[in-house]
Amino acid sequence: MSDLLLAGGVFFAAFGIGYVLISKVPPMLHTPLMSMTNAISAITILGALLLFSVTMDLSQKVVGALAVALAIFNVVGGFAITDRMLGMFRESSQDR
Repeated sequence: MSDLLLAGGVFFAAFGIGYVLISKVPPMLHTPLMSMTNAISAITILGALLLFSVTMDLSQKVVGALAVALAIFNVVGGFAITDRMLGMFRESSQDR
């Protein structure tokens, strides 16, 4: 139970600190910030997949699989949004 409380405390502290830090980023820097969070999520996925090599019970596997699925969703969505944002700065073929 204490491990769950510790993990919950770390989660909520990281959420609060992350929200405060990201809310102070100027809009001009959102694309580089998005790319960096994509890289961090990719590292999180690799770390979570390494943890699946350790013996664990079914509930831990389910929570781990959910975390990996959400991180993958974050990476794919982040790259799609980043590509769309960068597309606004590309010269279109109609402007030539």
